[in-house]
Amino acid sequence: MQQVRARVDHGVVSGTFSLDGQTFDVDNNVWVIGDDTECVVIDAPHDVDAILAIVGDRRVTAIVCTHAHDDHVRVAPALRERTGAPILLHPAERPLWELTHGTDVTWDKDLADGDRIEIAGSTLTVLHTPGHAPGAVCLHAPDLGCVFTGDTLFQGGPGATGRSYSDADLIVASIRARLLTLPAATVVHTGHGPDTTIAAETP
Repeated sequence: MQQVRARVDHGVVSGTFSLDGQTFDVDNNVWVIGDDTECVVIDAPHDVDAILAIVGDRRVTAIVCTHAHDDHVRVAPALRERTGAPILLHPAERPLWELTHGTDVTWDKDLADGDRIEIAGSTLTVLHTPGHAPGAVCLHAPDLGCVFTGDTLFQGGPGATGRSYSDADLIVASIRARLLTLPAATVVHTGHGPDTTIAAETP
């Protein structure tokens, strides 16, 4: 059995989120999973240098996007250019991606439900959880006891669904089927704001 060497590093990066003609100031969590040699970056908000400060001198093996709202993918191409790492995104996110990056810049590999991303002896399993966005995904790391939920689940409940390409009924169904079935003690690392647990959000 492969030994888990991975740890979770975290930073907060500030910027804006724009959709449907409105812009808001937001703070985004950046999650970096790996060991002292290599790592995976979850989402690429606002500031490449701030993300690379969390990465340090490690090799980035993938930039995994939980969804394609601009505050999660805006600097993904620039981060790819700096690190050489591929961008991974669910193909249902194309309309949102193109709102930010147009059609000339794209991602490198499609994510699909059940995909496994190996890093530093740990495995991130892709859970397709549409609702906040059509191709939103969460990343479950059972050997680390956590799940990275992007904007699907927060402390206090589901992510927002009042904008284009979102669906309130669908996000609740996704959370019930894909997240609340995880072990109760699973730590939820969110796209914005503090951590929570599956047990705390189940009610």
